[in-house]
Formats: sequence, structure tokens, C-alpha cells
Amino acid sequence: MGFFKYADFAIAQFNIFGTHFNLNSEIPLLDLILPIGISFYTFQTISYTVDIYRGHLEPSKSFREFALFVAFFPQLVAGPIVRAKDFLPQLREKLDNFSSGIKLRQIIINNQNLKLGITIMAFGFFKKMFFADNIAPLVDEIFINPIGLDSFTIILGTFAFGIQIYGDFSGYSDIAIGAALILGFKIPINFNKPYFAISPSDFWRRWHISLSTWLRDYLYIPLGGNKKSSSRTYLNLFTVMFLGGLWHGASWNFVIWGVLHGMYLAIHKIISDKFPHLKIHPFFKSKIGKIISIVVTQYFVFLAWIPFRAHNTDDMMYSIQKYIFIDFQFDNVFSFVLTHKWPLLIMGIFVILHIFMYFKPNTVYKISKMNLKYWTVFLTSLLFLVVYFYNGNSQDFIYFRF
Repeated sequence: MGFFKYADFAIAQFNIFGTHFNLNSEIPLLDLILPIGISFYTFQTISYTVDIYRGHLEPSKSFREFALFVAFFPQLVAGPIVRAKDFLPQLREKLDNFSSGIKLRQIIINNQNLKLGITIMAFGFFKKMFFADNIAPLVDEIFINPIGLDSFTIILGTFAFGIQIYGDFSGYSDIAIGAALILGFKIPINFNKPYFAISPSDFWRRWHISLSTWLRDYLYIPLGGNKKSSSRTYLNLFTVMFLGGLWHGASWNFVIWGVLHGMYLAIHKIISDKFPHLKIHPFFKSKIGKIISIVVTQYFVFLAWIPFRAHNTDDMMYSIQKYIFIDFQFDNVFSFVLTHKWPLLIMGIFVILHIFMYFKPNTVYKISKMNLKYWTVFLTSLLFLVVYFYNGNSQDFIYFRF
């Protein structure tokens, strides 16, 4: 993974260094093609090796069993990152002993798993194709050249990208989880309403859960976690998120995204340590306190989306400046809204449904238990919305790049 993802990045940085110091030498780029899903199956195999080393997992008795774990197709290319200790016991239940001569036990597709799996997949396609793909053109138009745009447009584009990447990535995760469930495998959820997080640490308990828990168990805790000094804990948080940003791609933009989240976590930890009474303060337990906590947290979360989305450093710095220091230029707001009515309407629908799903967290499971007739009507309606409002420009899943 290090070679394929970072060799060209390292060479480019060396060449910049050489130019700066007039070394008069340049190493040609290798122009490597990144194998699809390499980050995810690499992390899965690391979890296998480390868990065996720690004594948490019994080693596979055959290469076939190990290969089935690594190459399990639903989540292979974009997660969730599946732990060997979670997946192999399920796989071993379906593998017969070798003396019987039977390669695999019969996989029985359970009616309940089938309906729930299809429902979860349907919501995944809806998030991706109805929300993310219809919002993507607006995001692309704003961030292809943001320099010169006003604060309103930059903030709107940032908000739109936050919805796009959530719909895109959580949509893929839902499709993978649903497909695996149909086959009889339970994959842990990867998102849990992250835009309702009340703190930076709460956000990472809700966003890309399989990555955040992987970084916690295989990087943060081995570094010492919070068992060392306070300064060491803050450094560990910063280091983990720095590497988490670099994991997303060989670019300084991703590093800056990781550094920002590392700063958020470290600052939040410092405040929690210095003022422990805030955790139990009545204000932060109240409804208005939680709303303020959510708004403040999401302000910084969306700020960090700018380096994740911007094409280069100049675009990133300009967009961050406009996001933080609002210029209050609203001359073009009305015309902009009229020109982009559809994606803005989609964003409004997303917000409404997202709030509804927050207060009704078991909606997907309740839908899967509907009478077959009503369940079919509901899924057909979702399919109709996806197909009818398809704009003809298919968008790759964002996390296919990583």
C-alpha cells in the first residue's frame, strides 16, 4: 500500500526539494495505477495478523479461508473495514470440516435477512443516486475554481459537499452491508448519523466507524492511548489523525484535513480535562445545549471538508478564508438560488429526512418488516425516484480513490 499510494507522492516532494536547493536532478514519476480497494483489504489483513499476534483470533487453517475473508466482495473496494475476528467466526460456521469432503455448507437465504438486506441496499442506492449524484454537479461547479466566489457560495458548496460525501460513502456502506446480510454475513455499521455529533470525539464515533475504531485499536492504543501523560495523549490523537488523513490519499490536502481533525480532538480533550464539570453541566444536557453543541461541532467538521474537496492549496486557502471570514456579499444570492433550484431542493429534502431518521432510528428495520405488498410499493417508489431524477451523469464512489 505504501508503494502504490505514496511512491509518486514521495518522488514529487523530493523533486520539489531538489528544485528549491538547485540540486539539478529530477526523479521521473512512476505513474502507478492504484489497485482498487488496496487500503481496505490491507487494513483487513493487518487486523488479521495483529489479532493473531495478540491471541484474540485463531489462525486460519487454510489459505482458502483466509482468501475468502480478504476477498469478500461486498465491502472489498470501499469498506466498511471488516475485522478478521468478527468475520472469520461467521465464515467458519459456513465452512465444513475437510474430512467430510463438502467444500461449503449450504447458504440458506433467510427471508428476514433478505428483506432487511434489500431494504438497506435500497436506502444505500437512494443516498448515492438520488442525493449524492444530484448534488455533485453543484459541488463541482463551485470547487472547480472557487477563487473570486463570495462567502455564501463557498459555504453553500461546503455544505453541499458534506451531504454529497455522506450520501456517497454511507450509501456504499449500506449497499455492502445489505448485500452481505443477504448472504448471511453481518458487517458492522459504518455511519451513525454523524452530522448530529455533539463533539469532535462523538463525530468519530459516528463517521466511518470501521476506520476510526481500527485506528483506535491498532494505532492509538499501541502508541499509549490516554494511559501516558496528558501531553502524550494529545500528541497521540494528533498523530493518529495525521496518519488517518494521509491514509485517504497522497496529497497535502488530505494531510491538512487529518491535521485539522487531530487539532479538534486534542483541543476537545484538553477542554474536557481542564473543565471536567462541563460534561455534567445542566446546560449541555438540555435541548438547547445539545443543539448548540451540534451546530458548533458541525461548523468545524464542514470547515475540514474544504481541504478534502479543494483541488489545490490556493483554492483551499481562499475557500477557508471565505468560510471563516464572511464577506456578507449577497448581491448574487437570488440569481444563484434560481440557477440551482434542483440541487438546493435535494439538499433541503436531505436535511428533513436526516432529522426524521435521527428521531426515528429504527425506520429501516420497521420498513423491512412491512407486509410484502406495502414493502414492495415502498421499494418501487424509491426506485422510481432514483430512475426518474437520474441526471445521466453517473458519479464514481468517492472512496474508490482511496
